[in-house]
Amino acid sequence: MVRAVNADEIRESFLSFFEQRDHRRRPSGSLVPPPEDQTVLLTTAGMQPFKPYFRGDQAPPHPRLTSCQKVFRTPDIEEVGITARHLTFFEMLGNFSFGDYFKQGAVEFALEFSRDVLGIDMDDVWITVFGGDEDLGLGPDEEAIACWRAVGIPEERIVHLGRGDNFWQAGPTGPCGPCSELYLDRGEPFGGADDRPGDDTERFLEFWNLVFMQYELAEDGSLTPLPEQNIDTGLGLDRMAAILQDVPSVYETDHFRPLVALGEELSGRVMGKDPAGTRALRILADHGRGMSFLIADGVVPSNEDRGYVLRRIMRRAIQQGRVLGIEGPFLTKLADRVIEVMGHAYPDLEASREVIHKWAAAEEENFGRTLAQGERLLGEIVDRAKADGTSWVSADDAFKLHDTFGFPFELTQEMLAGEGLSVDDEGFAELMEQARRVARAAGKAEHAGEADHDRVVAFARGAGFPSRFVGYSDTELETTIGAVEGDNGRLLAKLPDSPFYAEGGGQVSDTGTVETDSGRAEVAAVFRLGDDQAVLLDVTEGEIGVGQPARAAVDRETRLATEANHTATHLLHAALRERLGAHVRQAGSYVGPDKLRFDFTHGERLSPEEVADVEARVSEWVAQGHPVEAVLTSKDEAERLGAMALFGEKYGDVVRMVEIDEVSRELCGGTHVFGTGEVGLFHLTAETSSASNVRRIEAVTGREGAQAFRAHTGELREIASILKVPERDAVEAVRKLSERVRELSKKAPKRDDRELAESLVAGAADVGGLKVVTEVVEGPDPKELLALADRVRQTLGDAAVVLGAAVEGKANLVATFAPAVVERGAKAGDVIRATAEMVGGGGGGRDTIAQAGGKDPGKLPEALAVARAAIEAALS
Repeated sequence: MVRAVNADEIRESFLSFFEQRDHRRRPSGSLVPPPEDQTVLLTTAGMQPFKPYFRGDQAPPHPRLTSCQKVFRTPDIEEVGITARHLTFFEMLGNFSFGDYFKQGAVEFALEFSRDVLGIDMDDVWITVFGGDEDLGLGPDEEAIACWRAVGIPEERIVHLGRGDNFWQAGPTGPCGPCSELYLDRGEPFGGADDRPGDDTERFLEFWNLVFMQYELAEDGSLTPLPEQNIDTGLGLDRMAAILQDVPSVYETDHFRPLVALGEELSGRVMGKDPAGTRALRILADHGRGMSFLIADGVVPSNEDRGYVLRRIMRRAIQQGRVLGIEGPFLTKLADRVIEVMGHAYPDLEASREVIHKWAAAEEENFGRTLAQGERLLGEIVDRAKADGTSWVSADDAFKLHDTFGFPFELTQEMLAGEGLSVDDEGFAELMEQARRVARAAGKAEHAGEADHDRVVAFARGAGFPSRFVGYSDTELETTIGAVEGDNGRLLAKLPDSPFYAEGGGQVSDTGTVETDSGRAEVAAVFRLGDDQAVLLDVTEGEIGVGQPARAAVDRETRLATEANHTATHLLHAALRERLGAHVRQAGSYVGPDKLRFDFTHGERLSPEEVADVEARVSEWVAQGHPVEAVLTSKDEAERLGAMALFGEKYGDVVRMVEIDEVSRELCGGTHVFGTGEVGLFHLTAETSSASNVRRIEAVTGREGAQAFRAHTGELREIASILKVPERDAVEAVRKLSERVRELSKKAPKRDDRELAESLVAGAADVGGLKVVTEVVEGPDPKELLALADRVRQTLGDAAVVLGAAVEGKANLVATFAPAVVERGAKAGDVIRATAEMVGGGGGGRDTIAQAGGKDPGKLPEALAVARAAIEAALS
């Protein structure tokens, strides 16, 4: 039917085909979307890196683009291994037009490439088109139908489908349009004679989707034509490889076969011999690819957001390895095979091999402990069921194992079956759906602020001109008020030339003033809109009007303090990588005039020696007075020089690299001091956990650093005075005092946790029909505190329990929430993070269970009051 072509050849032939037709080839964007795109956790479509071009926020580098984009789709996780084509990670080939060619051009390109390059028999190709939708007020896409007829597709092979199949939209609002899909008819051996595309059948395999973006969908459901008509197409590389290599599933293509073969070697099982083994081998292959690419793009395993997605597929692979009977760790071997197969096309995989190995090995070790704990708890559940004479286990017990301890439901089923017991599958599915509903609701709440952003974007577009940032060199200049909008003393403004830095890359926006002959305003915020910006002004005197000449001035003192902290952040990053290893990568930051905060990937708390070494290294570089230079260079040259890039950021062909001699090179658009000596005194103030496998360091520089140093010196003097020892002996005196307290604690009579739990249960408050307990208790360590909270929550049923305790001068907090509480909008992780700030610490967790620690136990009563208020607000 068709000639065999390997996946690499398909990728290159596609990109070359469109390059020859005036499309500019673009490299794949990261699987981590840029910070300004908060609509998705991971890149899920080929067009996603180009959204600013489709929305009109930025001008594309060329009217026609083509790319092979890495994508990851979480909804398909449960389907992986069951079907012949579902994958989490895959490559999406695409051609894109921004106001250039439209439907006819897209159709002609698709037909030419399919027929002339891939050699597909067009007599086997069927087409689906948008058949109309009453709610949208649209009829069938007659233009697309005419285009397909014009290239020779007969009417009987053009199928009309509805909005659910052939109308594409990125979200509830925004750019959208009808689409047209190409299907390959694989013949009656794969389905019935009456089957058609769109039916639930294996006979027709969709391989290319052409999206005709021509409308803007408003909140009220109305459609308005876009100013420019755009094309977005997507062709799945693995699915096309399966077609051209004439194999029944993507798992038998040249990209997957080596991965499946590794699973077969390690297990002795063979794909296709039995359903369970086939499914497990497919999961190992798919999840091995997804794991490797996610880590290479800077994601680390955690209990939140994209880190949880990674942890989920890693643990699912480990669990399926158990199903196959694989003994010992194997994820690093799987990663090595992925790099062997795909590293030539994606050099970042090879460059990240060490980092991938680190996180793979750490997760296998961590999950081993989770499995041991889960198996113990499951054993207790089994014993209880047998003692009660029942043959089944409740959905609540299975869900707790899954949600609280990360114990795979499939493993629960498998182990219960071995004991002659079953589990309430339907009840478990309902609890999972409740959790998904809560997550979806939370996602909507998180993006509620996008309406304000949309207003700023609309204002900037309406202004009709871009603002040029000149603040790297000019912090005070004569400009013009190009556009304004607003009233009551607060205005959005556009300046043709602006000295004000717009918030981005972790750095806060500039403050300053804008003055005209008739008024004066203070800069409250500067919004980054791709390469454009808008300024939010608070008018303090007179009036500000369009067309007025204006003097714009940055607050230099605030800018200089921010610049010192930004340069110190680069030095801190370099010091951490030097001391801890190459796995350290930036995972978030705050750079303001008051302090810097740097989140980075690392799996454990830094020792006091490591903290001291990092602080000393940064201080050494500051004292050496290294020059700090920003240079424009090509992305390839920056990579050759070893410049660090922020994962999720999108970079063009020309990048700005901030270079500090041979100490540090980073791609960065922020502002910096001219030499490290300007940073002044560097003082590291805190090292805490930000999330699972992510640590956070806070530090101050310059004047703030000197103030912190004086404050700590004063505290040391006070401690020495209280202990009646010289300052140089204060640490040893505190150590002896701590040891004495520990000895006395061991001799103290043990508290009865049962009585304490009963007391807490008796004191529970009723809030909106649910029970709430927020109390400070005495004595228990973090493990005992969590056990106590869980006992209270289990006794109360549908309850939210937050407990705090002071142990050895530190504050410990735990929260455990029933699913019913979470469904009402209160999440343990959110509450615990809010309370952790009160006690000067950090923490996190899942919606149902979370923990935190802090350095200020005296604030525990206030922290618990905050927890109570947060819970009541959510439940009322």
